[in-house]
Amino acid sequence: MKQYSEQSASCPHCGHHIHITLDTSGGSQEFYDDCPACCHTIHLNMQIDELHKTINLFIDADDEQIF
Repeated sequence: MKQYSEQSASCPHCGHHIHITLDTSGGSQEFYDDCPACCHTIHLNMQIDELHKTINLFIDADDEQIF
């Protein structure tokens, strides 16, 4: 599987279209990034499915987390 993947998404706060480069060499990851338009924090959850050779990226607003 490729080491890097480019994904497009929309900010859950303002809807701004963003491009995200994902490094898949570390396996599935959960991380945060800031929207370049509204500066709100975005929660990103990358799940790698080795069996089907796919990458699933789940994006939500940081304030939507349930702990």
